[in-house]
Amino acid sequence: MFRSLEIMKTSTKDDVSTIVRRAVLECLAVHGSRQSTAEDPLEIFNSHETNGLKEEILRVGKKLWERQYVDGNGGNISVRVSPQYVLCTPTLCSKGDLCMTDFSLVDLENRQICGDRPQTSEILLHLEIYKAVPAAKAVIHCHPPYATAHAVAGVVPQGNLIPEQEVFIGPVALAPYETPGTRAFAKTVLPYVKDHNTILLANHGIVCWADTVTHAEWYVEVVDTYCKTVMIASQLRPKLNEIPPDKIADLLAIKKKLGLPDPRLSNSAELVETPAVETHSVVAPARKMSNSETDELIRRLTAEVDSFLQRSE
Repeated sequence: MFRSLEIMKTSTKDDVSTIVRRAVLECLAVHGSRQSTAEDPLEIFNSHETNGLKEEILRVGKKLWERQYVDGNGGNISVRVSPQYVLCTPTLCSKGDLCMTDFSLVDLENRQICGDRPQTSEILLHLEIYKAVPAAKAVIHCHPPYATAHAVAGVVPQGNLIPEQEVFIGPVALAPYETPGTRAFAKTVLPYVKDHNTILLANHGIVCWADTVTHAEWYVEVVDTYCKTVMIASQLRPKLNEIPPDKIADLLAIKKKLGLPDPRLSNSAELVETPAVETHSVVAPARKMSNSETDELIRRLTAEVDSFLQRSE
């Protein structure tokens, strides 16, 4: 509360109204005094299911940091929690230091709906993937050293060498460089993202999407280990032996059963979607505040807070 008051002192009246509205709606949601719906963002943000996803992101963030796939405040993680909303990590935060109160909820137009910390500056990349690929439920962007080395060198690793790579990743795409955090950067993946779940980002890192946060992290591990192995093997023998085409066909059959994308498969973007996170209605008391009553409460509280701030200056 005191942190919010400090923020309000440097905010405009519209900003104060926004902060008060968010606080009121959060309180009403917690106490069950407001009619809830399946798409109520506050209900989704505080639901048992979303809290489980927050815990999963904490585990994955710790793994990424421990494996040195992210450094400083680098990298970002998100998960789609409903058709309209995405849960994501905040900007300027080490993925090894994430906690349950750090997350933001944004809509597909990058409007922050819930959360005290601003969303990751590169959420636009995630949102473009979610809008382009309905099967994408989670996205991870990070900087694993061997895959990033290929991205910096502009070299796509040779394919058809290791079964796990062919099944879970397949041919690796390389998107052109753009300034991170911009819409132009976000759109660089669009030519590739429907047929590839893992993309090298030139002079930057990689991005992976999957049906879960954990699976997206698996793809990070697979592609970085693959790039490392190819680099070592190439030092032993410049011309590497590839898996025979008929055996690659066997691997693609496995891949198709798993519903994973691959440009070698026809209609690879037509994947089986996993269901979005379901949210459950909060049990509310018989007396619920109407929308007009809620708006009036917010108006009165905003006026009182504004008056208090003016007196305290």
